[in-house]
Amino acid sequence: MAQGNTLLNAVIGAVVTVVFTFLPFSPVVGGSIAGYLQGGDQSAAIRVGTLSGVLAAIPLVVVLMLLATIVPFLPAFGTAGSITAVFGVLGIVALVISLFYSVGLSVLGALLGRYLSRETGR
Repeated sequence: MAQGNTLLNAVIGAVVTVVFTFLPFSPVVGGSIAGYLQGGDQSAAIRVGTLSGVLAAIPLVVVLMLLATIVPFLPAFGTAGSITAVFGVLGIVALVISLFYSVGLSVLGALLGRYLSRETGR
């Protein structure tokens, strides 16, 4: 497709990741496609995998931000303030873990895709 076009390959990998979110390790699939399309050396694969993971995490961040706008209003619904703080902290922890999951597995997939690209002679 577009060998060497990092942004385009990362967007393609991110779209694949979002489409296959029903799979447990969808960032590996998206990162593999991005790494395969990118080709090049290992640093290029890491770069495209990282970018693909960050782009794929954008919908997740949007959903968690929407939830973060609801959490401050929980005391108005009869929930104790300390519980609201716990929900806030858990939301931040969930966001960080989700970002590490998405970006880390996308980089792993990109390295796998680069390996497949080299082995198939693309």
